[in-house]
Amino acid sequence: MRRALITGITGQDGSYLADLLISKGYEVHGLARTTSPRRNDRLAQLRSEPALHLYESDLSDARRIADLLSHIQPDEIYNLAALSHVAVSFDDPQATTRTNAMGAFQLLDAARSTVPDCRFFQASSSEIFGAAPPPQNENTACAPRSPYGQSKLQAHRYVQQARDEQGLFAVSGILFNHESARRGESFVTRKITRAVAMIHAGLAERLELGNLSAIRDWGYAPEYVEGMWLALQAAEPTDYVLATGEGHTVADFCAEAFRHVGLEWSDYVRYNADFERAGEVDVRIGDASKAEQLLGWKARTHALEIARIMVDADVASLSLSHHPGVSRH
Repeated sequence: MRRALITGITGQDGSYLADLLISKGYEVHGLARTTSPRRNDRLAQLRSEPALHLYESDLSDARRIADLLSHIQPDEIYNLAALSHVAVSFDDPQATTRTNAMGAFQLLDAARSTVPDCRFFQASSSEIFGAAPPPQNENTACAPRSPYGQSKLQAHRYVQQARDEQGLFAVSGILFNHESARRGESFVTRKITRAVAMIHAGLAERLELGNLSAIRDWGYAPEYVEGMWLALQAAEPTDYVLATGEGHTVADFCAEAFRHVGLEWSDYVRYNADFERAGEVDVRIGDASKAEQLLGWKARTHALEIARIMVDADVASLSLSHHPGVSRH
């Protein structure tokens, strides 16, 4: 039985990746800052799964990480742990750098020392490209415009160094925006679909947003974790962009989310300059042709369908929360 270690396993991507790997017969070991049930809602379907093992720690504890790798002896490591909210990174750039850049460095260093034959996946980000004109691919110049993007670029470079100079099978997946019903509520897509459910239920009256004209390449998170896995099954390590190749504005996403419940978005959405983001990038669209050519990976679910999926989930979740006698699981 192959063993995998997933850092950030309680997040959106970590939980979907755990689902995928267990379905493929892996023994999955997950690392999170806390493994309390309150924080593990995304893993609820796996709580009784004997192939899942959870550990409480974070990437700042280098000794603990090395001990865990020595104990687990993973065949594959997926580093998905991150402080991942771009706007928040401006408030605490030091913590963002410690977690996203130095955390990746320490995990790579521990892997090199304890399990040098393992395969390592780093969740990189389209934020490393900054305002480079689209479509962005693996050869696009990097010029991040946020502490989050800078920290992810540092980690990206550490992976390249580990691969090119130390011989590790180390891969970065340059992930464009990817969403799902498990997305955190501080992210704009989930903020939109949660508000749609609330307004539809008569529990809210409006939604305030910042830049409605920003164009993003939104994919579906369960498909992106498939790309992560495929990247570690390849014959040779390299970096891959994972993206849909389609761009939609925030307004487009809003319009489809409200339309799905029979509402006109412009009746409920208001612009609020307080939600404008420093270092905003107008357009970000990825070119994943390398992943399609080398891995056979191609995004199947696109932004407007994702909006409908997320609205349906939030409407259903809100309905259950107002019927306490109905089980959520």
